[in-house]
Amino acid sequence: MIGYGSTVALVTPMTSKGHLDWSALSRLIEFHIESGTQNLVIAGTTGESSTLSQSEHIEVIKRACEQANGRIPIIAGTGSNSTAQTIELSRAVSDLPIEGFLVVVPYYNKPTQAGLMAHFSSIADAVSKPVILYNVPGRTAVDMHNDTIVMLSNHPNIVAVKEASGDLSRLASLKTMVSDGFLLLSGDDETACDFMLQGGHGCISVTANVVPKEMRLLCNYAIGREHSEAKGLDQKLQPLHQSLFLESNPIPVKYALKAMGLIDNGIRLPLTWLTKSNQNPIDQYLDKLKYIQ
Repeated sequence: MIGYGSTVALVTPMTSKGHLDWSALSRLIEFHIESGTQNLVIAGTTGESSTLSQSEHIEVIKRACEQANGRIPIIAGTGSNSTAQTIELSRAVSDLPIEGFLVVVPYYNKPTQAGLMAHFSSIADAVSKPVILYNVPGRTAVDMHNDTIVMLSNHPNIVAVKEASGDLSRLASLKTMVSDGFLLLSGDDETACDFMLQGGHGCISVTANVVPKEMRLLCNYAIGREHSEAKGLDQKLQPLHQSLFLESNPIPVKYALKAMGLIDNGIRLPLTWLTKSNQNPIDQYLDKLKYIQ
């Protein structure tokens, strides 16, 4: 089922000059297949979609599909702040072997709830593969209300929501009101464990870039309602969750993956490389995990 369990919001690896690094992309995908990650989101927020050209955006998704070769489901991040552009990009990659689309709430425009209804309904009507809603008010300045999510869950081509507000109180009402089979996915690593223990179906994770085996295990425990095991593992992961958001995502996670030898130190302006003062917590955690000898 698309998005169920442990999904990584994959970084887009780049060279030190900011060019897309295809060999590193292949390496990352193999790393996640070997580690048991259940789905990959390609070219989402963590993948720096906002600074990819349309041709780069399409090529990243295409190359990811080629490398995965059916071994792991690929979800294409195609959201933008323009309904027409989102439809155009989604259609441009729809013939690739992707499972569906992750579409973020439009940023900057600040649409009303009616505007969100029209935006997502128009996209879902225009594509043949499933759509996952993505609510992240900390980035978009607009919160998609529960009532809006519930109404959109009745669209036959909208199958899930990535809820990244961090407000766990919203989950209880969503669980009872969304349409049957609609998936509730956490997009907030710090609260993901509790989200799943309280009835969520999985998470789309930044932390899973770094510790995919542990995040897969956390999902297994939490979705299976193994409370003590889930909480115990989550407690060990909390310092990493927190350190990966000391600066804007994906700045810290790209630093961590560079320290692990998986990618180069490329990132695109206006994002900059992680400041020295914020590197120590990540270094210490990676050393503890024996990624750095």
